[in-house]
Amino acid sequence: MVCNSPSFKSQQKKYTAAMGSLVKDELLYHHLISTLLQAGERSLIKLVYFSRDSSDHEDPLNDSVGVSNGVNGRLHFAKFETTKINDCLKFISANKLLLGGLQHQENPTNDRSFIKATGGGAYKFSDLFKEKLGISLEKEDEMECLVTGANFLLKAVNHEAFTYLNGQKEFVQIDHNDLYPYLLVNIGSGVSMVKVDGDGKFERVSGTSVGGGTFWGLGKLLTKCQSFDELLELSHRGNNRVVDMLVGDIYGGMDYSKIGLSSTAIASSFGRAISNNNELDDYKPEDVSRSLLRMISNNIGQISYLNALRFGLKRIFFGGFFIRGQSYTMDTISVAVHFWSKGEAKAMFLRHEGFLGALGAFMSYERHSLDDLMINQSVQIPVDASCGTDTNYNPLERDLNETESMQCRVYQA
Repeated sequence: MVCNSPSFKSQQKKYTAAMGSLVKDELLYHHLISTLLQAGERSLIKLVYFSRDSSDHEDPLNDSVGVSNGVNGRLHFAKFETTKINDCLKFISANKLLLGGLQHQENPTNDRSFIKATGGGAYKFSDLFKEKLGISLEKEDEMECLVTGANFLLKAVNHEAFTYLNGQKEFVQIDHNDLYPYLLVNIGSGVSMVKVDGDGKFERVSGTSVGGGTFWGLGKLLTKCQSFDELLELSHRGNNRVVDMLVGDIYGGMDYSKIGLSSTAIASSFGRAISNNNELDDYKPEDVSRSLLRMISNNIGQISYLNALRFGLKRIFFGGFFIRGQSYTMDTISVAVHFWSKGEAKAMFLRHEGFLGALGAFMSYERHSLDDLMINQSVQIPVDASCGTDTNYNPLERDLNETESMQCRVYQA
């Protein structure tokens, strides 16, 4: 969401309004905060907000202050489970994120605070935000926000895109003049595959219902895990070969080299359960979850490459909170793309993959161009005040997707 509250009084608050916007020849300042609200019972709320550097707080802000040289600050990322949405509301309120804002200049009598929101939860939780925080939700198209967020990251943030194969992460330098077209694969509860031809130019060309919701739903039924993160952590300890039927199981331990299949390639996910007389309780939950994660990731990688091939696209970017910077998930998707393309294509991932929609909503206020934010990636620090929900978070992978902030400078549109 992008939040604008009607008064700008306190410059000593921790989070202060930061972006300048020219409205009817009058320079105003507003607080920027955006969120992707998802409606699923155990989906996630993604929060993006901008805070001014403390060194700038000493300079009084008034209508005569220009921002031609930009305003220094940080762009913050945080997330909350929708089951804990009250924690999100308390976080917004406690950190004064609603202070400082922009009134509706076309209708000065309308001094309501509003937040730009996207995702199904923008509708589901609209009344709750109004009741608890006194703010209205202005809905933005989710697909458009996803594309806008991805375009912004790929254009403005150094070292945003990277490949991950065989345990090796390698950042990819993106040529802004040769970015389009590309395929954006957003893996949420389901999967959307979007052909992006430019700013505001995109088409959803394919998708699949087998996505993160499938992994979570089947995983919960098969392993009794109570959270997505618990299921992911369980899969890290598993061995899918106990459950999956491999090519070697069919051909006596041999490769099927004539068609390029190694003996360790999966011939049938969960296929071993057919030949064994075992019941579900005879299998370890970690092996089942590993097989499930491998099955879904493999299929997403394959379908994605086939769609890229269909439209002649060179680049495939994967986003969405299914990935979460998890090495095994990324490696499986990468192997699938590498295999089906015979090494000609590479899967690419985004460090802020799970915040595409929230970032797109953030950018939607007054339809600022993507050039309005200049990002300096020299500093990466966690947001101490943010409430991350990943108890299994590995700090060594912080730069991939976890709650963090980045140094940036905001310019007047």
